[in-house]
Amino acid sequence: MRWFTFPRRRFLRGLSVTLLWGAGFSQVLAASPPTGPAASVDLADLTTTELQARQQAGVDTVLVPIGATEQSGPHMALGKHNVRVHFLAGEIARTWGRAVVAPVLAYVPEGTVTPPQGHMRFTGTISIPTPVFEGVLEGTARSFHQHGFRHVVFLGDHGGYQHSLETVANRLNKEWKGGADGPAVIALTGYYRAAEDFDGMLKAQGFSTAEIGLHAGLADTALMMAVDPSLVRVDRLRTAGVDHGADGVRGQPARATSALGQPGIRHIIDTSVAALRAQLPSPSTPSH
Repeated sequence: MRWFTFPRRRFLRGLSVTLLWGAGFSQVLAASPPTGPAASVDLADLTTTELQARQQAGVDTVLVPIGATEQSGPHMALGKHNVRVHFLAGEIARTWGRAVVAPVLAYVPEGTVTPPQGHMRFTGTISIPTPVFEGVLEGTARSFHQHGFRHVVFLGDHGGYQHSLETVANRLNKEWKGGADGPAVIALTGYYRAAEDFDGMLKAQGFSTAEIGLHAGLADTALMMAVDPSLVRVDRLRTAGVDHGADGVRGQPARATSALGQPGIRHIIDTSVAALRAQLPSPSTPSH
């Protein structure tokens, strides 16, 4: 099998990581993408005037990638959701052609802190109250609305807060009422459902439900390896998840590979872009 190497977009300033991609995923990027601010879809890479120029050229949408900082067993880094959603948001924005990507929101509700429940039982998980989280989402959307963006799209990589994304989107859409070119705020639930579809894709290949898992199992780990294999400790794969959840893993990631996860990544990108096209028809005039 041939392998291609692509530079990953910066998730944190000064962080540089090289990714390996399987030939099966080479359709996502046929060659290394251009570098520099002119090519970036990350809002944080642009100056105010550069962002205004994008708006005048027809960029009317901001994707808000929402991750989490939570345990994923002994084999996967705490920033899994943040790195994955940042990469996917970038690919969706480049494919969509009308969007920039806001900084990743890495602080999300993860359950009770005292006493600790769920993921909070494991070191490194960060949990904030749901009202605080929804307030950050609302403030983010209001900021972009004030600056003339027609659409704000929430992309949530974690299942626990999907309801909050819809709650905030519905609240703001009632206030702003949207227009002929689609709703002002979208909780793109199709993004998360596409990740769930990956479970069915794995089952069709003969993997069991127990192996695929609900958290940090085969599916979750394969998707992460397809985006950034450096965040997966391959030497811990065979022992992770064998103690029925005591290590925070609900599934069996032993057979996870980058190649196994690549179709899932492609499906998430394609499904998300199709959902945007369905909800946001082309505007008649560029945004200002």
